[in-house]
Amino acid sequence: MPDYVLDHHREGERERLALMSRLLDPMHRRHVERLGVGPGARTLEVGCGNGSISAWLAGRVGPAGAAVAVDLDLSLVDAEVPHLEVRQGDIVVGPVAPRDFDLVTARAVLHHVSDADRAIANLVASARPGGAILLIEPDFLPVSVAEPAEIRAFWQGWLAWSREQGIDYFIGRRLPAALSALGVVGIEATAQTAVYNGGSSWARYWELTIDELRDQLLASGKLSHGLIDAFLARCRDPSWWTQTIAFTAVRGHAPAA
Repeated sequence: MPDYVLDHHREGERERLALMSRLLDPMHRRHVERLGVGPGARTLEVGCGNGSISAWLAGRVGPAGAAVAVDLDLSLVDAEVPHLEVRQGDIVVGPVAPRDFDLVTARAVLHHVSDADRAIANLVASARPGGAILLIEPDFLPVSVAEPAEIRAFWQGWLAWSREQGIDYFIGRRLPAALSALGVVGIEATAQTAVYNGGSSWARYWELTIDELRDQLLASGKLSHGLIDAFLARCRDPSWWTQTIAFTAVRGHAPAA
């Protein structure tokens, strides 16, 4: 099984995933609702994390429908609800079930995988003809103008480290073209950026993430103690406001044939 950069067994990872769910689930649910997915549908979420979206989908499509949740590591899935099936799997290897699902969705997954193009192709192949596809991934464009300068330098180091890890924090902007090349139709895309301050839930999310990765970041030589400490200090300062990620949501429908 491929390794996560953020190991699910690290201290604090459960809290970090719960924060991510609280921050991103509302946006994810709104996009699903716009696609009209409802009772009787079969849905697939790849990279389900703690299972919060899949549990919500199970409640939305049941009892006549079913939700399937897939992840490389199921140890943090905390969702035991009717009409939900949880499976271990790797979307890079192949479709979960070819041409089987009315909705296929993945969030904050593709920027981590070893072969994003193959993963996207397998996600599309898992949808039934005409089935809905919803992908949500980051684009770190906002950090290019982060203030003050030491915070911008922190993010430059972070992105340099992430490239060495094979993480693509700019994949969001490339998703519409990738889906179009696979024959997906009716593509629409939007980006949502949270503006947050120190002490907020987003700031706490970044504190947890940096705490988990601090040793790796320092060992890479891309970031120093000083830059990390400066960033964490800002994350605790309510007077500091910033924005980090343009979460890009791309939706469309699989080819009819």
